[in-house]
Amino acid sequence: MEDFTNEVLDLGQLPRYEAVSLERLQSSYWKVVLIKIAFIFLLIGVLLGVAVVFEDDVEQVQGIIWSSYSFLLVVVLFFCRLSFQKKGFAFREHDVIYRHGIIATNTMVIPYNRVQHVALHEGLIERWFGLAAVEIFTAGGSDSDLKIPGIEKTQAEDIKQLLMGKIQVQL
Repeated sequence: MEDFTNEVLDLGQLPRYEAVSLERLQSSYWKVVLIKIAFIFLLIGVLLGVAVVFEDDVEQVQGIIWSSYSFLLVVVLFFCRLSFQKKGFAFREHDVIYRHGIIATNTMVIPYNRVQHVALHEGLIERWFGLAAVEIFTAGGSDSDLKIPGIEKTQAEDIKQLLMGKIQVQL
């Protein structure tokens, strides 16, 4: 116990994750997001159309429904685009950084020594555009897991190999 030290750290000298230049998601991922939004709003539109058919006072209700539907579509597109533009990731020597969020920006920094498992996910639409998502599982449970979407498939495979190599080194 004689060699024990507990020095105060100079907080100004700590590395700043905010200064890291984050890589943006592939621009073709925006097309994937648009296709998914279009599919959801198509289903909602069909359901609303069926509801309007069975309504007695069609003209008044129809105007309210379609104007609300249009407004909701514009709002969803606006926030999805804003969210897409704010997402970014970086892989550093000792950790991975992922930033997302619209109103509240969330930045996750996961050290490689916490990574336990890595998976690649390709949805049907993502596969058409040659994209994949890298999912990183950590020892901290589901709240500390990380999924980075919209990465080119070859780059995602390289990232998986990098992370698997980091996991192997730790064992």
